[in-house]
Amino acid sequence: MQWGEKMRKRIAVLTSGGDAPGMNAIIRSVVRFACREGFEIWGVEGGYRGLINGELNEIDALTVTNIIHKGGTILYTERCEAFKTEAGQLAAKSTCQKFEIDALIIIGGDGSLTGAMEFADLGVPCIGLPATIDNDVVSSEYSIGFDTATNTAIEMVDKLRDTTQSHNRCLVVEVMGRNSGNLALNVAVACGAVAVLVPERDTTESERILIRNIKAYKKAGMHNLLVIVSEGYKNKQLLVELISKEVNCEIRTSVLGYVQRGGTPTSKDRILASQMGELAVELVKNEKLNKVIVAISGEIAAIPLSKVLEPTEKTSANFFELVNNLVNMF
Repeated sequence: MQWGEKMRKRIAVLTSGGDAPGMNAIIRSVVRFACREGFEIWGVEGGYRGLINGELNEIDALTVTNIIHKGGTILYTERCEAFKTEAGQLAAKSTCQKFEIDALIIIGGDGSLTGAMEFADLGVPCIGLPATIDNDVVSSEYSIGFDTATNTAIEMVDKLRDTTQSHNRCLVVEVMGRNSGNLALNVAVACGAVAVLVPERDTTESERILIRNIKAYKKAGMHNLLVIVSEGYKNKQLLVELISKEVNCEIRTSVLGYVQRGGTPTSKDRILASQMGELAVELVKNEKLNKVIVAISGEIAAIPLSKVLEPTEKTSANFFELVNNLVNMF
C-alpha cells in the first residue's frame, strides 16, 4: 500500500509562526470534525521544527476539550529557519511519509502559508488556514486573531489615554503588525487618534501631515493627543524627536508589545475559526487538497495554495481615507 492510500485517512495539524488568539479554536474544530469522519488526527508540536524532528502525537476529541477560550496554541509554535532550506523540507516530508500523513493542516500567517505552498510542491498534500494578528495574508481579507488583538490594543490604549488626558500630554503608541499597517489603522479609527503612521506609507509627507494635525489641535485648545504607530514604521524614534521639536507639548511613548497576542479570543475569532476548521476537514474528506481557506466578502472559501500570495481587495485604502477624514478637522 502506497503513502496516502490507506482505508482510514490520517491528518496532521500544526501551528506555525507567531501565535494568535483563536489558534486553539481552529485546532479544536479540526480535531472534532476529523474524529466525526473517523480520521486519525496527529498534532505536530512546535510547528515546522516539530515536523522536521518527527515530534507528532495522536490526539482526539478529549484532547481539545476546554481549549476554545484559551489564547496561544496547545501545539506550541515557532519560526523555523531550517524549514526554509531544501534539507529541512525534505526531512519534514520524510516525517509525513513515515507517519503516513494523508494531509497536513497548517495554521499560521503569510510566512507559514508560503511554506505550505512550497511543501505542497514537494508532493505533500496541504491545507492552509490564516491565523495572525497582523492580518497580512494577502489572499484573505481576514486572519484569525486579528479581531482579538485589535480589541486588546483598543482596551490598552483607552487606559493609557486616561492618564494622558490628566496631564495634557501627547501620547505615541506603537502597536504590532510587522510590515502591515492593518492593526494600527483599525486601532487608530477605534481610539480616535489624531494621526496614524504605517509601513505602507512611511514617508515624510505622512510626518508633515501629522505635525500639521497636532499643531491644529493644540491651537484649537486640545492638548491630550493620541498618535498610533505601526511597529513596521521605520522612523519611530525620529518621529518622537520631530514632534518634540516642531510642537510645544510633553510627549510620552508606549509600546504595547506581546500583550496583543495573548488573551481570550473574541466570539468572531472563535466562530470563524470553527467554520474554517470544519471546511479544512471537508476538503480532506473530498480529497480537494493543496488549498488555503480564506475570508472574502464575509464568506469563507477555499482557493489553490498557489494563490496564497495573490492579494484580494483589502480595505486598507478605505481605512486610510477614513482615518484622514476623521482626523483632518482643520
